[in-house]
Amino acid sequence: TNAYFVKKSVGVCPKKILLHWVVDGVCGREPPRMADYGNTWTLVEWMELLDSLSSLFRLAVGKKTPDEEVLASLADVGSGYGEAVLTVLRARREEIRQALVERTNNVSSSTLQDFDWQIKLALSSDKISFLHTPLLNLRLDVKENGALKPLSVEMNREELQTLISSLEAANKVQSSGGHVHALIHKLLGY
Repeated sequence: TNAYFVKKSVGVCPKKILLHWVVDGVCGREPPRMADYGNTWTLVEWMELLDSLSSLFRLAVGKKTPDEEVLASLADVGSGYGEAVLTVLRARREEIRQALVERTNNVSSSTLQDFDWQIKLALSSDKISFLHTPLLNLRLDVKENGALKPLSVEMNREELQTLISSLEAANKVQSSGGHVHALIHKLLGY
C-alpha cells in the first residue's frame, strides 16, 4: 500500500511539494493538510500516506540508510517516484537529522548550561582537628523546563573520581563525542 500512496502523492504534487511539506512536518513545522488536496485521498489514505512518508524520511536519516537502500525500499513505486523521494531526502537530510536530534534531546528536560568549579582545602572539621582534605566545589547551572536552576555539589577526591569515570563512560556512549570530554578536561584543568 505504501507504493500506491507514494505514487499517487508524487503524481498529484508536481515538483515534490507534498514531499517537502511532509519533511516540514517531520521537522516540527506545519505538515501538509488534506484540505489542500481536495478529493485525492480518503481520510484513512491521507493518514497512511503521511505516516508512511514521515516514517520513511525519519528512518532513512536516523539509520543513515544509503541511497541505494532507500531506492530499493521504494522499488515497487517505480524509479521516477523513488527518485523524487530520494531527491527530497538528499536535499533535506541534514535538516531532518537536526530535527531528530532535537526531538531526542527534548526527551530530557534538563540541560547543562554552564558550570564553575573551585578546589578547597579543608584543614579541620568539628570532629577532626587536622584534615588537610582537598574538596571540589562544583556549581552547575542547569536549564530545566525553561528555567535556570543552580546546583552546588561538594566532592572529595573519591567522589570526584567516580564523577569523572561516569562522564568518561557517557562520553564513550555519546555518538557525537567531544562535549563530555571537554568538560572533563576543564574540570581537571588540562
